[in-house]
Amino acid sequence: MTVLNNIHFSLLELSPMKEHETVSQTLANSVAYAQQADELGFNRFWMAEHHNMPGIVCAATSVLIGHIAGQTRNIRVGAGGVMLPNHPPLVVAEQFGTLESLYPGRIDLGLGRAPGSDHITSRALRRDERRAENFADEVTELQALLGPSDEHSPVRAIPGENTNVPIWLLGSSLYSAQLAAKKGLPYAFAGHFAPRFLYDAIALYRREFKPSAVLDKPYVMLGLPVVAADTDQQAQQLATTSKQRVLALLRGHALWLKPPITSMDELWSEQEQAQVESFLGLSVVGSPVTIKHKLEMIVKELGVDEFIFTNDLYHSQDRHRALEILSTLKSS
Repeated sequence: MTVLNNIHFSLLELSPMKEHETVSQTLANSVAYAQQADELGFNRFWMAEHHNMPGIVCAATSVLIGHIAGQTRNIRVGAGGVMLPNHPPLVVAEQFGTLESLYPGRIDLGLGRAPGSDHITSRALRRDERRAENFADEVTELQALLGPSDEHSPVRAIPGENTNVPIWLLGSSLYSAQLAAKKGLPYAFAGHFAPRFLYDAIALYRREFKPSAVLDKPYVMLGLPVVAADTDQQAQQLATTSKQRVLALLRGHALWLKPPITSMDELWSEQEQAQVESFLGLSVVGSPVTIKHKLEMIVKELGVDEFIFTNDLYHSQDRHRALEILSTLKSS
């Protein structure tokens, strides 16, 4: 028996777009990807919220969640996450209460406090920069709006109230870990782009966790970039797609999904290479044997309950093959 047997595997999707592809084609690829994940028994399929980023087309997160849920049967679908300071809690409660009513028992609501964009875009979203300071209070407000009906409340989420959509807190620092512990909520660490505080955040969450009505013990989900292929050599080459995208991010360029290349040496400086490798520091890249070993080591070291993978490969067939490989790791 492998240590991965009791670990859930899930997916985080940003709907990565190729430069000469249409939005419709990109979203159709995301649907096909979610459908395969559903068929293979993955636990969750979460959509991220990003704005004003050419190459990433998941800005209308709740709309995409409804579309994906309608095209799948069993997999849980949710937000990984909604950036709460961008939205009034009442609107979020109404949207996710509607989704839960349409797809009972299959909707998750992950919450973050980052803008999911730059400062200029934040202002275009009519976002008050100070709202991030009220994140804890707005999480409490959202919990109340999605919780038991209160006929005496002057503001009610209809639909939304009494749907009790599961709320997760997402983060890459200690703040959300501490808040998730205080509220007794499940916690997802964004290791797919910010591994720096991984150990401290998980330790803090477990140490300060207080049981709640929704969770009696800590539950940790870890985001990881994964590149799974039939051989280690093939996986290393496929991984150049995500490296090119992170490099574009660091340079302030469009984030188009680019085909894999033989070597990155001519594209980046030594300093840029170090930054990209730090960004992707938790990447799990390799053949089935290599991937399994790396995941087992992470479970033994951190005791995570669930992995949520980003799988940004250029060719759809490589992306789908990666899911097939991941789905076999628990039984191999």
